[in-house]
Amino acid sequence: MSTEAVVVDQVEHRYGERVALRQVAFSVAPGEIFGLLGPNGGGKTTLFRLLSTGLPLQQGSISVLGFDVRSQADAVRRRIGVTFQSPSLDRRLSVEENLQHQGHMYGLVGRGLRDRIARLLDRLGLADRRRDVAGTLSGGQQRRVEIAKGLLHDPRLLLLDEPSTGLDPGARFDLWRYLEALRAGGVTVLVTTHLMEEAEKCGRLGILSRGELVALGTPAELRASVGGDCLTLQSPEPDRLRAAIEAGTSLRPQRFGDALRIERPEGHELLRDLVAQYGGLITSCALGKPTLEDVFIQRTGHRFWEDDTPSE
Repeated sequence: MSTEAVVVDQVEHRYGERVALRQVAFSVAPGEIFGLLGPNGGGKTTLFRLLSTGLPLQQGSISVLGFDVRSQADAVRRRIGVTFQSPSLDRRLSVEENLQHQGHMYGLVGRGLRDRIARLLDRLGLADRRRDVAGTLSGGQQRRVEIAKGLLHDPRLLLLDEPSTGLDPGARFDLWRYLEALRAGGVTVLVTTHLMEEAEKCGRLGILSRGELVALGTPAELRASVGGDCLTLQSPEPDRLRAAIEAGTSLRPQRFGDALRIERPEGHELLRDLVAQYGGLITSCALGKPTLEDVFIQRTGHRFWEDDTPSE
């Protein structure tokens, strides 16, 4: 039996002629917060549905907590908690009633169920809201109740699809504080997200683009893989500026819309030289350390939100 919490090996998935996932492979260690980062259409939702047994596996293999999702789907479902992007609370019921109904679905009843509900609500900072109607809670509080539903049967793996959807920055901060507490308590967490700041909070990341896993590692490792600084030059004539830079230097800028992008160590010195030599073609410039979006650009050749081929 695998010691990894999740093992995805050469997974492919199609919707008719359209390829949603291509040879995706990665693993998730027990007690890790692992993120799948990608724009809409990148393949995140398809992979999430495969991991949660919501879609049949077409090609490749997936092992969840040592069980095969194709041949042991029931065993997988009993051991995972799932929080979907779409809200699942009954807004007319109290927090406690929502959790009671969830518990009944797993055969939990009586004192055992009451104790689990009390423990989770205390752990998630909701003990004083147990009798409140779900529809009166803030977005962040409702999201915590959703997570409580997913944890009620003590799963070892929690799957979260776009967990920060609809939350303000304060609620997002609270949510990730609770996820870190879960991880510290031994729960493995796998999230899908299209938010760079959310991806930075994960222990490791897999970046998906048009159905392919284009990068894998910790956020720091991925940013370091870009190397140097990232320069962005805005120009009314980007093709002319790029041709001039290529003719006068050894640089090969990438064009994105009306901007050129260059990766280079000691970027501040290069920026000074480029502005001095080609300032007439530059309307604005920016210099910064590599971000996860820079990683995405380097691995795919296009911006994050230009990755709009539908794959999910």
